[in-house]
Amino acid sequence: MRLPLPDGDFQAYLFDCDGTITDSMPAHYRAWTTALSEWGGEFPEDLFYAWGGRTVVEIIEDLNARQGLAMPVAAVAARREALFQESLGDMRAVPGVLAHIEDAYARVPFAVVSGSTRESVTASLAALDLLDRFPVLVCAGDYTKPKPDPEAYLLAALLLDVPPAECLVFEDTDLGIQAATAAGMAAVRVPPPWLR
Repeated sequence: MRLPLPDGDFQAYLFDCDGTITDSMPAHYRAWTTALSEWGGEFPEDLFYAWGGRTVVEIIEDLNARQGLAMPVAAVAARREALFQESLGDMRAVPGVLAHIEDAYARVPFAVVSGSTRESVTASLAALDLLDRFPVLVCAGDYTKPKPDPEAYLLAALLLDVPPAECLVFEDTDLGIQAATAAGMAAVRVPPPWLR
């Protein structure tokens, strides 16, 4: 099913990656729960989805604070990434978003704006043979304030040399939609897998 787009003559499409381009959230959740359990941490599924769009470092730091743990941030992040990479062979694109990518490619410039690491985003897009479609990747570490702050989306617009008001954002999380709105951009809400 193709997602309906808002009215407008958009000059760039900005996409979140996980849960928006890639149907990867279940794989990310499995990687998270396995990695965290090795250090005694837990990540309830409802919290995982509520925190969609946050950076890996932020999540580990907040879970440490909430659960009274001292999980090593870099080690947990590396372990989670390794577990996620093992699942890439099963990666699928979100059909309604893929249709827009195929339709608008070479007509409208694209960027990915993600709270995930560049390594994770690059691996996910490569697994779907879509990496060459995205000349601009704005990932964790490229900006200082994560979603819902608009910084990452504004940076992508700057890198594409397109005014924010002429960008259309594709997002699956509340934090991402808030970031797009704060950036002055129109947005398309990508429904969760169980509603697609």
